[in-house]
Amino acid sequence: MNEDRLTDLALGLLRGPGSNARTILGLAGPPGAGKSTLARHLVAEVERSEGPGSAAYVPLDGFHLSAAQLDRLGLTHRKGAPTTFDAHGYVALLRRIATDRFQDIYVPDFDRTLDEPVAASHVIRPHTRLVITEGNYLASIDTPWPDARRLLRELWYVDTDDALREERLLRRHRNGGRDETTARHWVTGNDHPNGEYVKAGRPLCTRIVPGTGLPEAPDRGSVL
Repeated sequence: MNEDRLTDLALGLLRGPGSNARTILGLAGPPGAGKSTLARHLVAEVERSEGPGSAAYVPLDGFHLSAAQLDRLGLTHRKGAPTTFDAHGYVALLRRIATDRFQDIYVPDFDRTLDEPVAASHVIRPHTRLVITEGNYLASIDTPWPDARRLLRELWYVDTDDALREERLLRRHRNGGRDETTARHWVTGNDHPNGEYVKAGRPLCTRIVPGTGLPEAPDRGSVL
């Protein structure tokens, strides 16, 4: 299944009965699977077909807890684990996205250069019809992730070879300033267990899609 086929599937969610309603498509998968790259690609292709603002991007990473909160909770060493996200805040945003068609809705993202979440990095316009949200834990059975899934039209699992994911994660950590030893320790001690936890939710997804051959999205800055 190539990127064109995935774009066709995304566009198909906008057609048929209720086509004027806002649709939320979720992408789940372990760290390094290529979720953000695929989400950005689909948003760009839908906008190319349907017009500017017709699609929008909502990353779960915008709901990372700040460094100050992780330090307060003693969770700095587990950054990226389920407990290091404001999951309830994310679900609240999805509820607003699903029901508010009258105002701009601002969406946070995560800046890898700052290593912090940044507010209002993205915007959903009143005329936005397809919202693509992605994050590791959308298929989790633990609270509050089932509440998030109930707001999604479909949830796709991005399935990528573990060796390729590890290569991407190592590169990501090195680019973020970690040396080789620290990067490998972070992948094995943090990213790997998080990824195994994510894989357990695969049967709950609507569709399994392969990781794409698209180049990885660049490290995110505060303005996207």
